[in-house]
Amino acid sequence: MKIGIDLDGVVFDSEKELRVYSELYDMIDLKQNSKTDNRELKFQDRFQWTEKETEDFLKKYHKQIIEESNFMPGVKRVLKLLKEEGNSLILITARGGINKDMIKITEKRLKENGMDIFDKYYWAIENKEEVCKKENIDIMIDDFCKNCESIANSKIKTIYLKDAPSYDLEENKYIKVLYNWGEIYRYIKEMENK
Repeated sequence: MKIGIDLDGVVFDSEKELRVYSELYDMIDLKQNSKTDNRELKFQDRFQWTEKETEDFLKKYHKQIIEESNFMPGVKRVLKLLKEEGNSLILITARGGINKDMIKITEKRLKENGMDIFDKYYWAIENKEEVCKKENIDIMIDDFCKNCESIANSKIKTIYLKDAPSYDLEENKYIKVLYNWGEIYRYIKEMENK
């Protein structure tokens, strides 16, 4: 099976780390309370920041967030199991789009943790649906509802990994909402056994 895997909020808990830093930046650095919608995945959509405030946030905290974020619970074990069972793992991430240096940092972290197990790497990808079609992905795992919807609309099975305040998605033939890597493993095994 070809499994597409997002990085932030799926392999790394960087989305949670980013939420913490953006809250502190808004309240402490900017001395304001400009949050508008906590369900938005992208911090740029959660706050009423100017372009300069957004740029300053990224300059000050982005690298630190990428270096500090932990692996999601269970992800190392499950991805290694899936790989050992003969599945093809394809990383499809937007990481590297804002700052290309994040790619090298991530590659180093993956290697140091024995997680350089992906068959292919797609960095700085905004349109994951195109990559999923090109690679003939059987199932994509992502934490951004808009990505999940567009991929599912192409009749590709999608797991919406929901781990933070975010918009709800209605499950259907192509979208499954799950909350941890144990559930993901179970769901993939059930798919294989059908």
